[in-house]
Amino acid sequence: MKSLPFFILSIFLVSCGATVAVDYDKQVDFSKYTTYNYFPTIDSGLNELDDNRIIQITDSLLQQRGFVQSETPQLYINFYARESISSSRNTIGIGIGSGGGNVGVGVSGGIPIGGNVLNQQLTMDFIDTEKDDLVWQAVAEGEMKERTTPQQKEAYYFSVLQKILAKYPPKK
Repeated sequence: MKSLPFFILSIFLVSCGATVAVDYDKQVDFSKYTTYNYFPTIDSGLNELDDNRIIQITDSLLQQRGFVQSETPQLYINFYARESISSSRNTIGIGIGSGGGNVGVGVSGGIPIGGNVLNQQLTMDFIDTEKDDLVWQAVAEGEMKERTTPQQKEAYYFSVLQKILAKYPPKK
């Protein structure tokens, strides 16, 4: 029962959430990769709490798919984010109009509601440790309110990472 609000919130965020673009090396056989670990020096641009959220969610999603975290991995995972703040696109419109004959005059304006929005571009790289080559990359663009609770952040990252990892391995 404790996870029901988290589940409902994650469904809501998935339905209106991030868009994901993927690029990969077509010459690579992705079926050979079964072990992973994180790049030794991740500099994500996020705070440590968000880094830990992303790592825990990624671990959970990858291990559900049969991947094993290893000290001698076949893949290194690196992630980083770029963020910007913008005003909410939700507005209340106010208009004044007048017209008579063949002349019309109108004035309108919008008052932003909902506060500022954090636009985030999260990039996840999979690097072949043997060749030291980038073999797969996903870029997710999404947004969340500037002031969110830890539970909302966790639900947001869960939905974004679920969308990212749904595209791995790439379909031939």
